Amino acid sequence: MEQHRNTLDVEQLEQWDKQYLWHPFTQMKDYCDEKPLIIEKGEGSFLIDIYGNKYLDGVSSLWVTIHGHGREEINRAIINQVKEISHSTLLGLSNVPAIKLAKKLVEITPDGLDKVFYSDGGSTAVEIALKMAFQYWQQTSPIKKEKHKFISLNLAYHGDTLGAVSVGGIDTFHTLYKPLLFSTYRVPSPYCYRCGLGKSYPSCNLDCLNQAEDVMKKHQQEVAALIIEPVVQGAGGMIVSPPGYLKEIRRLCSQYNILMIADEVATGFGRTGTMFACEQEGVVPDLMCIAKGISGGYLPLAATLTNEEVYDAFLGEYRQLKTLFHGHSYTGNPLACNAALASLDIFEKDCTLEELKEKICFLEEKLKPFLDLPHVGDVRQKGFMVGIELVKERDSKESYPLEEKVGIKVILEARKRGLIVRPLGDVIVIMPPLNISCEHLERLVEIVFHSIKEIASS
Repeated sequence: MEQHRNTLDVEQLEQWDKQYLWHPFTQMKDYCDEKPLIIEKGEGSFLIDIYGNKYLDGVSSLWVTIHGHGREEINRAIINQVKEISHSTLLGLSNVPAIKLAKKLVEITPDGLDKVFYSDGGSTAVEIALKMAFQYWQQTSPIKKEKHKFISLNLAYHGDTLGAVSVGGIDTFHTLYKPLLFSTYRVPSPYCYRCGLGKSYPSCNLDCLNQAEDVMKKHQQEVAALIIEPVVQGAGGMIVSPPGYLKEIRRLCSQYNILMIADEVATGFGRTGTMFACEQEGVVPDLMCIAKGISGGYLPLAATLTNEEVYDAFLGEYRQLKTLFHGHSYTGNPLACNAALASLDIFEKDCTLEELKEKICFLEEKLKPFLDLPHVGDVRQKGFMVGIELVKERDSKESYPLEEKVGIKVILEARKRGLIVRPLGDVIVIMPPLNISCEHLERLVEIVFHSIKEIASS
């Protein structure tokens, strides 16, 4: 352990952290009872705290860091842009990095997504998509004005602003806010380990799709769009949909004249092994939300992409008020856009997606022993997105009581061993930077394995 600061500085920071900061998705009563972990630096796949201790970053600093910490190319892109201009509004003006990035995003996303609307985070990208979908139908023809509802999946997570929460489906996060939300139609998640329909895959023949079609068929006249996290439902517990599910959802949306919104905030930029998860089944949504990894994990940035048909519905005379009345002060920020351009350059230069294939197979192999642990119920992997579901009793799939805080105990044990991961309840998430070495990846998996073994057997 290397001392970076004098004792007074360290103690002051720890005191101020508890005195002034309110941390997101954190029970502050528990947090303030523990010694805080304060990060000061990052190097490659590691985070370094104020004491000089190094930790593997096992969740890419909440699923955002793509090429590791301290990539010189991205650092340089930000510094170079600062020398030009750090921000100018995109309301009625434009800027060079925003234009270049928009062109690049259109080139790398599924064909047909030709228009880019910037914002600053995943929640806002979703809010924009919902407003676009609603307003599109309002401005298409008088008979379509009744299309103002949305379909979303159980266990969906699309962000924390009120529109995004309205289409969310995780009771723990969303039930409290129900009086503030608009109503939606819910369809079953393809959660094969805990099927809400009481069936088993593959003998179920994806009956969850039949349930979705029933809702679409019944309510098609009033539904504007269906929103889905393609292939992997992230915050719901790393729920990986069976092959063919996404493609069939796309077909049903087209059949019943419902727009499809793909929330690729978590799954985009290589996380599932392809640049975007929609590519896994050749799906082209009507709207796509991207954020998190878009800037390589360096600066807040998001975008909502859509096609010409949706875009054209917003064109008209000034007096018609067809404008999309939405915007953010930092929309299209030049620093963030230049960081994103540098990140996309690294994808090409480092052949990131090609190099990832071997590491995905390596990770899959290293995860197999987890099923030998008696309290591991399920291991779900798609690319570099992994969820390890812990259970109190394997045969019955009984969950641990909340008060036991097993997921939290496991990640605290991992922290002692030099790894930072974060649970989703009792699902332990592994989502490292894409450029992590196989050596560090193996170490990461070993720490999680022994941490689960230590806690779940005690």
